[in-house]
Amino acid sequence: MPRFVFIGLLLLVSYSGMPQDKNVSQGRSTTSPHMAWEDLLQEHVQEDGRVDYKGFLRDKQRLDSYLETLALQPPKEQWSTQARMAYYINLYNAGTVALILENYPVNSIRDIDRPWVKKRIQVGAERLSLGDIEHKILRKMGDARIHFAINCASISCPKLPAYAFTESGIESQLNQAARGFINDPQRNTISPKQAEVSKIFKWFRSDFKAEGGSLVDYLNRFLDEPVSKGSQVKFLPYDWALNDILP
Repeated sequence: MPRFVFIGLLLLVSYSGMPQDKNVSQGRSTTSPHMAWEDLLQEHVQEDGRVDYKGFLRDKQRLDSYLETLALQPPKEQWSTQARMAYYINLYNAGTVALILENYPVNSIRDIDRPWVKKRIQVGAERLSLGDIEHKILRKMGDARIHFAINCASISCPKLPAYAFTESGIESQLNQAARGFINDPQRNTISPKQAEVSKIFKWFRSDFKAEGGSLVDYLNRFLDEPVSKGSQVKFLPYDWALNDILP
């Protein structure tokens, strides 16, 4: 084999290791393999979390290419927990957008046949459903903040962030997502003596309590103004309408 070909192959193998986001400038990774996803998000996600699905449709080839990249580079044993978590959060969010595009226009993700059960997403040699990624992979990592990072394409979901999660940035990104969601008055109504919160806290209550203390204790970790211990907790209706941009 010619020497220059061998060197080229070595460079290709080193890049295909996937987690490469050590150089971060102003919160934006300069070498992350997830930058293709971040570029799409910055072009098609508004500050309020609304998604321009028509714009995404025009760029569907770029989205498909990113998902193909993830499919060909599944997590390896030597990856850090942070790299694995970033990979699967990005995969979940990109897979959800792809699912909406396959059925667009649609009023709600729940109008789609088995949106969280059907195995649509390729990862290496296996196919996963959105439910597999959420319940069998991300939740098992033991960090309840993932519930504020994954987006179910609905109004009451946590906002789809206009950035990709990265190995080096995920700790601050998860904290940002948790604080943003919990303090969002459109998704939770919280006063010092009462908390009316998203049903996410009901559906996954065991995840939040598993980190120690009550649900109120968990909320107080991120609230700008803490709620009194022993405060009553109520759960708000969940709006499953599509988080499309307003006409």
